Amino acid sequence: MLDEDLAAKTLRRHRDRLWLLGGDLIRGRYDDVKLKKMPVDKAIAEIINEERGPLIWPRITEAEQNAFDASCRKFYKFLKSSRKPPR
Repeated sequence: MLDEDLAAKTLRRHRDRLWLLGGDLIRGRYDDVKLKKMPVDKAIAEIINEERGPLIWPRITEAEQNAFDASCRKFYKFLKSSRKPPR
């Protein structure tokens, strides 16, 4: 995102949403035994996909959830593009 020359405010918003994703991942690892045993990269792949992120609880507004999902989609695309090809 830094290479995209986004405004500082936009970058802060994405950062805050990724922080929210991290908090949800931590909560999920406490609550879900299956998720707890996974490596972090696999756990992230379990909770986000190319369309959306997890539903946030306590409930956020629909607009906030849509913005969060947009940041999760960007993060998902980044993760997919940065994976090394198998040897």
